[in-house]
Amino acid sequence: MSLTMRKGRRAEMMVPQSWLGRMRSRARKAGVRMTPMAGSARDLAVNRIEDARLWAAPKLDQAAQSVEEQIAPIVSAFLAELARRIDVSAARKTRRRWPIAALCTGAAIGAVGVMMYRNNAQRWSDNMREGVRDTRESMRDTAADAGKWVGDKAQETREKADKATDEIKGKMS
Repeated sequence: MSLTMRKGRRAEMMVPQSWLGRMRSRARKAGVRMTPMAGSARDLAVNRIEDARLWAAPKLDQAAQSVEEQIAPIVSAFLAELARRIDVSAARKTRRRWPIAALCTGAAIGAVGVMMYRNNAQRWSDNMREGVRDTRESMRDTAADAGKWVGDKAQETREKADKATDEIKGKMS
């Protein structure tokens, strides 16, 4: 609901139904006024589209002939050369020995490598066993030295404690 004020008139209240009816009638009047303009716009668009088609058709035909005469022979020659290069029957006749020689050489190098690896692995494991033995012996020696050192220090500490005890007893007596 809306209130509208007009000069010299009193306020009137508009009911939504009457407002909707007014808008409908205004839209119809505008449609009647716009119909001739829409028709002329449609006719103008049709003319412009026909003009564009008349202009584009010869250009497309010229482009098609240009592709056929200039680009197509180049692409065709490229594809023919590519087909000749990847032909399987020609490649088998000329290059049959190289892959076999490369395979045999690789297998021989691999066999030599395996033998060297096994030899070095055996030497390494023998060296590791000797190293473990040496480490155990040195740890035993170190443990024995540490035990002796601790015993010596304990003896020194005991002697110092006895000496200090004797001094304190001497001063007290």
